[in-house]
Amino acid sequence: GIVIERDFIDGPVSVPGDRDELFQVFENLLENACKYGQSGGRVTVSMARVEDGQDPGIDVTIRDYGPGIAEEHIPRITERFYRIDVENSRTQKGTGLGLSIVKHILSRHNARLSIKSEVGKGAAFTVHLPAR
Repeated sequence: GIVIERDFIDGPVSVPGDRDELFQVFENLLENACKYGQSGGRVTVSMARVEDGQDPGIDVTIRDYGPGIAEEHIPRITERFYRIDVENSRTQKGTGLGLSIVKHILSRHNARLSIKSEVGKGAAFTVHLPAR
């Protein structure tokens, strides 16, 4: 099994946007972390306020501790149908559309996705949502 740890900020958080679409974003990222980070045995979900004067908002990071993503794949990973491991794509369910949908939804919300990864140590997907 996988342990999901959380580190949230205190108090309510309000961001503008379509609730169902934003739910879809986080559902996809969490499913991916559990599916591809399985070998690491845990996933961390954290939330932080960003007080940057030019771009205040909320950052939500979903991090797995699995095999990670090689640097050369990161720029293309949000493209439609892009699959990193073609060999295993037959056994891993999915269409290769999830992250492209995430990117599209976030674009419509003036939000963004950043990806950091280290092979052998896992991957972190951070969604920056603008403040209200």
